[in-house]
Amino acid sequence: MPRPTAAQYSYGSATVVFSALAMLLLFRTESGIGVAAVGTAAMVLGLLVAMALPARTRPVRRATPPPTAARTHRTIEDIEIAAAQRRHVGEHSLRR
Repeated sequence: MPRPTAAQYSYGSATVVFSALAMLLLFRTESGIGVAAVGTAAMVLGLLVAMALPARTRPVRRATPPPTAARTHRTIEDIEIAAAQRRHVGEHSLRR
């Protein structure tokens, strides 16, 4: 199961707070059982809102064929030059 995103946390938390406040003001409950029921309903509503948000998905990268220039015939000199360049990549410029 993927981890929740920051948007899911924030929207879910905001839903819990505002829906609990709205229900407490709307129902004007004073008993402990009523407050617990409102809190439970607010938590369930916040969970539903957080799960309804789409999870972040990473774009799928499709393998593309190499360009046609990479498939051309290489001469031995080109291969030797490329090998020499690879050997000198990590060296400092004063050591050449």
